[in-house]
Formats: sequence, structure tokens, C-alpha cells
Amino acid sequence: MHLPRLSTKRLGILLLPWFASSLVLSAELPEPRFRAVNVDTNLAIGYGVTVADIDGDRRPDLILCDKNQIAWYHNPDWAKHVIAQNLTKLDHVCVAAQDIDGDGQAELAVGAGWNPGDTENSGAVFYLTPPADRTQPWRPVALPHEPTVHRMRWLRDAAGKWSLLVVPLHGRGNKDGVGAGVKILQYLPPAKPGGDWTTRLLDDTLHKTHNFELIARESGLGQDVLVGGKEGWFLTKPTATKPADESEHLGGDEGGGVGEIRLGHSAGGRRWVATVEPMHGNALVVYTPPRGTAGPGTRWNRYVLDESLVDAHALACGDLLGLGRDQIVVGWRAMNRPGVKVGIRIFTPLDNQALEWRSSWLDEGGMACEDLCLADLNGDGRLDVIAAGRATHNLKVYLNERR
Repeated sequence: MHLPRLSTKRLGILLLPWFASSLVLSAELPEPRFRAVNVDTNLAIGYGVTVADIDGDRRPDLILCDKNQIAWYHNPDWAKHVIAQNLTKLDHVCVAAQDIDGDGQAELAVGAGWNPGDTENSGAVFYLTPPADRTQPWRPVALPHEPTVHRMRWLRDAAGKWSLLVVPLHGRGNKDGVGAGVKILQYLPPAKPGGDWTTRLLDDTLHKTHNFELIARESGLGQDVLVGGKEGWFLTKPTATKPADESEHLGGDEGGGVGEIRLGHSAGGRRWVATVEPMHGNALVVYTPPRGTAGPGTRWNRYVLDESLVDAHALACGDLLGLGRDQIVVGWRAMNRPGVKVGIRIFTPLDNQALEWRSSWLDEGGMACEDLCLADLNGDGRLDVIAAGRATHNLKVYLNERR
């Protein structure tokens, strides 16, 4: 299926001569070919899914954050092992996995105590200490936290050291996105096992953030942070000696704010940003950097790809088709909208400018997508898709079988 050509007014660009060649190119693009495998059909909600090597066998395992349970699924038989249960009375909401000590086995952190309506007393953060046998339950270590803990990832600095970045939904006491800013905290692991963790404030200028992305610096040393929220999306640059420079506001408020955000690449490494707008929104949007000389904070160019999504809540970018440029994978869940078709679609750029796109189904009606990620699960050099469904209560892998 091809998207209808967007109007020049809507794109805000001129029809360039390369559009004709892009249409020829689209006919030559391979169609996505995936084989779906049900890993688990008994999820409660499936808040978050990620991948990492848990047992040190050099294969990426699946890690699931569910309502009352954190579990991992062994690759390739997908045998389930429960890591922790009922860490708080309220729901678990996010999980971060990364080998931070270089032993070939991932470390885990979990966000819990999920209640977006309580901006004073909700939230929890845990570091999970593994036993010698990682198929057995892990020991939770409670860490300091802000209310409405919502998303977390492991951040690598320019010296190669890891810290945990935690982003709440609201600021403390915030009402409907008004009030105190969201305190984005950086958690620094202790020098020795069992020592105390320390935290430092990365940013507190944004309101009602939803998701974020870590991006490699062009220098290759360390990572910067893309944050999406009520005011749009921002670039934050933490350093080893100070939490961050002032965040740059680069786009996103035209669509009522940003829910999901991911970085994509065209051939040659040219960067662009994909978003879902607004939070839990209907629009898939791509931003490209301004051409020519632009000062700090100059807004990026905004292009709407699709406005037919229903409660979109999952986003990833990667080159699934082997084209030398990334595609976008977007999933929606249509929560509390019975009868609305849910699913996952893949958007493929037809040109290296990320302006013309083809849309293809990955899962039509079988995945009320709460979260998804990409990884090469079987070592064949092709990215696969992993997704967790809320109303469909399923965890699926979509194995990439492109020719």
C-alpha cells in the first residue's frame, strides 16, 4: 500500500525533480516479509518490552515489564523465567536492561508504583540484583524516586560509564501538565556492589513528558537525550561534570505535544526524528534538520506521514529491509475503543530525503500495541520486531524473512 501524495502546502516544500525518481524506486523496494510467533498469550498489560543477553549465551533474550511481574524469555525457545513479582501494590510500568559491568550479562532496573493521577506519592525505582542462577527470582534494591516514574534507559557517557536515566510523566504536584517541571534524574551506580547509588538532576524545565530516546553523539563519545512531551521535543546534552546544557526545543508543539520519539537515519548517516503526536495520538510525524546554517534551537522541518492511528503508543526506527536507510515501525492500541482495528505498520522512505513514504502492514488486527522494539534475534543480520499487546494480552516476535 502506498500513502497518498501529501499536498505541497501540508508538507511545506516544493515538488522537487527527485520525486519522480522516488516513485520509480518505490516499485523496486522489497515488501516486508515477517513470520509472527506468539511468545506469550497471557499478558496482563505488557507495559514494556526490551531485549538484552540475560544469561551470557550471546543471544538477545526478551525482557517484559507486565502489570505485576517482570520476566525474561530465553532465546530461542522463549522459556519464561520470572525475575520479580509485585514490587509495589501499584503496577510495574517500565524496565531497562544493559550489560553495565562488561561481564556479558545484562543488569536490570524497573520502574513501578504507577499511578499517573498521583503526582505526590506514586512511583518507585528498583535495581534488581541477580542470583547466581539467573532463572531464579532477583533481589530488588529500592532507589530514590520522583512521583509518576514512567520511562527509564541506561545512558553511556563519553568515558564509557553507565548511569540510569529515569523520566517521570509529571512534575511533583503537577496538575494536567501545569505546575512543577518534570525532574529527570540520572542514577549513578556505586563504585562497589552493595554501595549507595547517587542521583543528580538532569533537567526540570519540561512538563508532562512521555518518552525519550538516547542517541549516539556524532563524535562517537557518549550519548545525548531526545525527550518528547507536552511542549514538543527537546535535545539535552549531559556531560560528566554537569547534568546538561539547556535543552534545545527543536519541534513538536504544532501537533499538541509529542508522545513517542525515535531517531532515524537516511543513507550516508543523515539524521531525522520520528514522533507520535500528541501523546497517545493519531499522527505519525517525521522531522528533518534545517538546511544550511542554523543556530542552536532552530526548529526542524515537520512532515505528517499519517493521521489515522488510534492511540499510538509504540515506535521504533531501523533498517529492517536492508536498504541502507531506516524505516519506521509504529504500533497503536486503541485503548477503550472497542471495535477499532489495532495493529503495527511499517513506513518505508522512498527517497533519501525522508519525505516520501510507503506504508505496509506488519500486524493487522492482532496486536493492540503497548510497546515494541527491534533486535536481530537469530543472528541472521536482519532486524526482527518484538511487540507487547495490551487488549490482546500477547507478546509476539516477528521474525524478518526478507529475501
